[in-house]
Amino acid sequence: MNTQVSIAGVTFQNPVMTASGTFGSGMEYNAFVDLNRLGAVVTKGVASVPWAGNKTPRVAETYGGMLNAIGLQNPGIDLFIERDLAFLKQYRTRVIVNVCGRTVDEYVTVVERLADTSVDMLEINVSCPNVKEGAIAFGQDTKALSDITAAIKKKAKQPVIMKLSPNVTSISEMAKAAEAAGADAISLINTFTAMKIDIYRRRFALANRTGGLSGPAIKPIAVRMVYEASHAVSIPVIGMGGIANAEDAVEFMMAGATAVAVGAMNFHDPYTTVRVIEGIEAFMRDQKIDDVNSLIGCV
Repeated sequence: MNTQVSIAGVTFQNPVMTASGTFGSGMEYNAFVDLNRLGAVVTKGVASVPWAGNKTPRVAETYGGMLNAIGLQNPGIDLFIERDLAFLKQYRTRVIVNVCGRTVDEYVTVVERLADTSVDMLEINVSCPNVKEGAIAFGQDTKALSDITAAIKKKAKQPVIMKLSPNVTSISEMAKAAEAAGADAISLINTFTAMKIDIYRRRFALANRTGGLSGPAIKPIAVRMVYEASHAVSIPVIGMGGIANAEDAVEFMMAGATAVAVGAMNFHDPYTTVRVIEGIEAFMRDQKIDDVNSLIGCV
């Protein structure tokens, strides 16, 4: 039974990864999860310098999910390489680093710093605001997405995954723009912009007012977007958005995802990733499937 998948020349022992921002760099979870079982650890976003993040409260529960407005708090690339990458070198799992920034130059700085490290792939978070373009996210404009993808590809030594925002009119057009600019793969979806109000305190649940909605509530929309994106491009797609169990993961793969990432459920149950891996293996045995790749886009 083969559970290996390949993305841009990188082979993963299974198609299950962690979604950026929900697993740190694995240090918080290694007491619960054998990181060697994962297809890949996708790290929390890292910028060229430390970011403090947003004011608290930054997290709120919702029906079937959660809101977060962390603001991409991170220690900066120097400490990340010294501490986080050094930790991950202990494990044989693939390492994908999520990169964030407020300008193209900030992204490129991080990409260049990672060029000679043991990192397997780069995931570019294009939901960051482009401050030179009026704080519109790079991932909400096809030209901005094309420009940043092309700039990063010129400097990157690892394959580049562009992580797409769902807060757009057409996910297919964004996927095509990323592919045309040289992306090796795309991942989707990131969180939906959402809001919650505490009616008894008469104030917003988050200090930032709005936050990103994730969790099982968004899964049917995420599956639809993965389906649309995977049929618009020829590069691999990593699917995510509300995956809670193996059945959810298989659904994303049947929609066209080569691999999947578990996000919000890591907070609910830190064992979720391994249970999803074991569940996919059980599904394959039960359905007499010899190769997990036969599931990709089978609908």
